[in-house]
Amino acid sequence: MEFGVSDELLGTFVPIIVYWLYSGLYVVVGSFDKLQNYRLHPRQDEDQKNLVSKLDVVKGVLLQQFIQAIVAILLFSVTGSDASASANKQSSLSSLVRQFITAMLVMDTWQYFMHRYMHHNKFLYRHIHSLHHRLVVPYAFGALYNHPIEGLLNDTIGGALSFLLSGMSPRASIFFFSFATIKTVDDHCGLWLPGNLFQFFFRNNTAYHDVHHQLYGSKYNFAQPFFVMWDRILGTYMPYSLEKRAGGGFEARPIKDHKEN
Repeated sequence: MEFGVSDELLGTFVPIIVYWLYSGLYVVVGSFDKLQNYRLHPRQDEDQKNLVSKLDVVKGVLLQQFIQAIVAILLFSVTGSDASASANKQSSLSSLVRQFITAMLVMDTWQYFMHRYMHHNKFLYRHIHSLHHRLVVPYAFGALYNHPIEGLLNDTIGGALSFLLSGMSPRASIFFFSFATIKTVDDHCGLWLPGNLFQFFFRNNTAYHDVHHQLYGSKYNFAQPFFVMWDRILGTYMPYSLEKRAGGGFEARPIKDHKEN
C-alpha cells in the first residue's frame, strides 16, 4: 500500500515544525554558560524585563499557527490545480530562484508597510501590535508572538501574497516558508553567534531587529524579515554599533544622532 503526504500538507505543516525545532535549538544553545558572552541581553532580562510569560508566548504562537494552517489549507485548496500545472511548466533552477526573490520582495514590502502602519496608528498599536512589544528582550520562540489579528494581517496574508504573486508551486513553498520561518526565528534569537550566516549575509538580523524592540528604536527598523531597503528608502533606518557590554555579551547601540532624534 502506497502512503504519501501531499505537497499542500507539507507546505502547511513543515514550516510550523521547523519553527519549533529551530527555536528549540536556540533555547538549548542559549542555556550554555559559555555562550552568555554572545547575548544581546543578559539571560535574566528575558523574565525580568518582558511583560508576558513564556507560557503565554507559547500559547499565543500556537494560536497564530493554527489560524495560519487553516488559511494555508484553504489557499492550497483554491489554487491547487493551477499551482500543480505551473510547477510542471516551471521547474528549472532559474525559475525557482526568480520565484524565491519575488516572494521575498513581496513579503518584505507587505510586512514593512503593515508593520509601520501599526506603529503609527495609535489604536492599532495600543490594542494589537503592542502585544508583540511586550517582548522587550526578544527570544527565538517568541518570534511569532502577536495578536491574532496582526498574525492574520501581517504574517498570514503577507505569506499568501508572496505565494500567489511569485507563482511558486506548493512544493516550492515548503522550502520558501521554511526558510522564511528560520530567518524570522533567527531575527529574534537574541544571540550574536560567530559564524551565523544569516547575520553575515543579511543586514536585517537579530541586532537590527533588537534595536526596534527598544523604546528608542520603536519608530525605526520596521523592515522584516529579509532586507532593509524600505527602511533606507523611507528614512526609518536606524544605524547601530554592536559593542561589548560590561558584564559580558553585546549591546546594539544606536548612533547618537538618531537616538537624540
